[in-house]
Amino acid sequence: MSVNVGRRTDADAPPLGRVLSIPGTVAPGVRADGRLGVRYVLALGRNEDPARKAALIGLEQTVELPRDLVAPELLERMAGRVEQVSHSGPRRAQVQLSYSLDAIGDDLPQCLNLLFGNISLKPGIRIVGLDWPAALLRSLGGPGYGISGLRALTGVANRALLCTALKPMGLSAAELAVRCEAFARGGIDIIKDDHGLADQRCAPFGERLALCQAAVTRANAQTGGRSLYFPNVTASAARLPERLAAARDAGCRGVLICPWLVGLDTLQLIRDQFGLAVLAHPALTSGLFGRSAGISAELVLGDLFRLAGADAVIYPNAGGRFNFSAATCARINTHLRGPLGTVRASLPAPAGGIDVARAGHWLRCYGPDTMLLIGGSLYAQGDLTRAAAALRRVVECSAS
Repeated sequence: MSVNVGRRTDADAPPLGRVLSIPGTVAPGVRADGRLGVRYVLALGRNEDPARKAALIGLEQTVELPRDLVAPELLERMAGRVEQVSHSGPRRAQVQLSYSLDAIGDDLPQCLNLLFGNISLKPGIRIVGLDWPAALLRSLGGPGYGISGLRALTGVANRALLCTALKPMGLSAAELAVRCEAFARGGIDIIKDDHGLADQRCAPFGERLALCQAAVTRANAQTGGRSLYFPNVTASAARLPERLAAARDAGCRGVLICPWLVGLDTLQLIRDQFGLAVLAHPALTSGLFGRSAGISAELVLGDLFRLAGADAVIYPNAGGRFNFSAATCARINTHLRGPLGTVRASLPAPAGGIDVARAGHWLRCYGPDTMLLIGGSLYAQGDLTRAAAALRRVVECSAS
């Protein structure tokens, strides 16, 4: 893939540290000039020049040589351009660079590599904003179903969706299936494997898949519901296609996967080759969310997961077992649901210790285009069907 963005002569190319003006955007998060814009916050050492550090990022992430060792034409075509530099506090600066699609092509792993490859090994560099070229948005594609597609699969028109997880690890496949059926009878829309359920001897993947899918089918036939079972297919590269095919052939409409464990582009494989909806789990991503280095949570769980093909994204909700703030959760929701070219919106799935007693509160905070993932608080009530039905009534009342 290439995008013509207008060529400059080498005499016009900025020297190290010179700042260019920033092109406008054609839509929220979409660049008008066809380049990928990246905004960084830099933590600076004593006497460190932010413009110089920004220019070195543009070289490190592309040509990976000092400027004087690269032909002017290659610098112009490939190196990152420094577009803005501003101090934001003592030893802190905000900078913006842009990159040509010639440095990316249409390859998601290379896009990640360009965003945070070598510089992930350097201190004091944090990515806080992305402005995408429309061509790359079209190429990556985003969710195959998105919010509207998940609503169609579950038959839920207006209210928030409900999700729960089969727990705990150590139960047999038959015991998990009993819980799966109880939740389906109570009206939970999506019943997923806990992300730690893999192929353990106590509940092998194939047996668990067959019994849990049969349990949901049986419950739906008796209640008239449309609950779905999403098995966890996270696995090695050798086994993943086999598990995806088994889930599809068993009648599942979607799957759970941990993209950062198996590779983010796996979501595209699920979307394009298996036609399954994708519920993405955030396992292993927290190491990216540092205060002075890494990538902000809303970009990883929002932009990147969404563009890779996640129809719904699980994240740790404020006030639960993890340390996400309410502001971070709100930003994740915005990045998942907000306009982004022609890319479908993804469904936010706050999780990680939500109490059923506060379900109404979170629905008022987040709105109906949300999927509440509640586990332990339902299990604590003992009767899973009754607990699920009561939660379903709360959600239905909030939508009326």
